[in-house]
Amino acid sequence: MNPLSPQPPLASDDLTIDRNGWQLCVAPMIDVTDRHCRYFHRLLAPRARLYTEMITTGALTHGDVARHLAFSQQEHPVALQLGGSEPQALGLAAKLGEQWGYDEINLNCGCPSERVQKGSFGACLMAEPTLVADCVKAMQDVVSVPITVKHRLGLDWDESYGFVQDFVGALYDVGCRVFIIHARNAVLKGLTPKDNREVPALRYDQAAQLKHDFPEAVMVLNGGLTSQEDCEQERHRFDGVMLGRAPWHNPIVLREMSQAWWPLDTLLPEQEVIEALACYAHAQTQAGVPLRVVVRPLLGLFNGRPRSRLWRRMLSDSSLLNDSKADLIRQAYDLVGAPA
Repeated sequence: MNPLSPQPPLASDDLTIDRNGWQLCVAPMIDVTDRHCRYFHRLLAPRARLYTEMITTGALTHGDVARHLAFSQQEHPVALQLGGSEPQALGLAAKLGEQWGYDEINLNCGCPSERVQKGSFGACLMAEPTLVADCVKAMQDVVSVPITVKHRLGLDWDESYGFVQDFVGALYDVGCRVFIIHARNAVLKGLTPKDNREVPALRYDQAAQLKHDFPEAVMVLNGGLTSQEDCEQERHRFDGVMLGRAPWHNPIVLREMSQAWWPLDTLLPEQEVIEALACYAHAQTQAGVPLRVVVRPLLGLFNGRPRSRLWRRMLSDSSLLNDSKADLIRQAYDLVGAPA
């Protein structure tokens, strides 16, 4: 099967979910994993499962649906992450996601930001497992693609395993079979979203206990994974891993993991990646997308290589970007130089 093609839809209550579909994932990140970033990541990792930024149900109900949901077909498999807490609204949003061609609908139960809390969704939903189960069921009832949940291990400073076990159990009982576990608590008061990615202790063993207690579910580990080595250490205990900020700061990690985990796959040579990006950028700028938006995810591509600063400088130069000429990507690459 072509890894760039959509995977066959899986019923959310089907116990025979293909665990291979979540081996390598790139996390949903607000203001990061837009469609241009996802297109770029797909060129580096043909088998990775890519996630959108969190999109609220209100944005789809009252906003520009096409602006929020449009994506390139090359991005498959790609999942739509939703933020919300009202079952009917989530059902409508999930249906839109399926209609637009997403391979999975994911519910955010892990974001700790105050803005999200004011909307009564994100991590604070973990305190209401019955409501979350109703939300999952409402989405399952109207779509045929998997409904999945991304969550934390707990709230604030309560690290009792029973809390997350009950939360996962309530969703498992209504047919949810894919859980993405950010293996630390979400502290709702007193810590910034950035602090919440670093301060609460990582508890991989507790996340692995969920896999032991729910062996038929797909469990994906998220949190603190920044390299192939990190992922290798934990891979045997989970069905997959999810990288967050690492692919943003050092995108080449996706290529390295693809080479290591799927050695028989043929990856695009570096020069062809650059050419694909230039062609994509040209098409996007012709459609009115500012070049700076398209190239923003590319800035870290050559981190650690000689002359990488020249690459970043050219792709950050406002005078060059204002010309909106996609050939800037080729010109910047000429300065870096192809690998020996």
